Amino acid sequence: MRKILPVFFLALASVATAPAYADKAPIYTKSFNNLGAGGYDVVSYFKDGSPVKGDKAYSAEYMGADFIFASQANLEAFKANPEEYVPQYGGYCAWAMADGKFFKGDPKQWTVLDGKLYLNYSDKIQAKWKADPEGFIQSADAKWPDILNR
Repeated sequence: MRKILPVFFLALASVATAPAYADKAPIYTKSFNNLGAGGYDVVSYFKDGSPVKGDKAYSAEYMGADFIFASQANLEAFKANPEEYVPQYGGYCAWAMADGKFFKGDPKQWTVLDGKLYLNYSDKIQAKWKADPEGFIQSADAKWPDILNR
């Protein structure tokens, strides 16, 4: 028993000190719903130039998250090529991802750059993001998706 206890406590300590973001879902959703992009129509950012709330009548599952759309046309566009529309870094905050951290992305704090959608945590974070989006993207790209399993 004396030999087992130190091994047990060592194993427990390694679990307790594991990063809080280990094994994150590839697409950010809230605890009590499975909506990607917070229920906003991801096609609308590209088509309308602004976020539009989705309607559950138009939905598609992608990578374990439910995406909802404002219209059948937007749903069909998404189904044809989901990677073209989903937020980068699974909808986690792009600025935080550049630092190797997970924070939820707010669908109202967004940028479309070079045909890709990026979400940020808040308006203050988005102001920081806008100072050097290309630099933050380069840093975040180096971390994503490997960071999901750290």
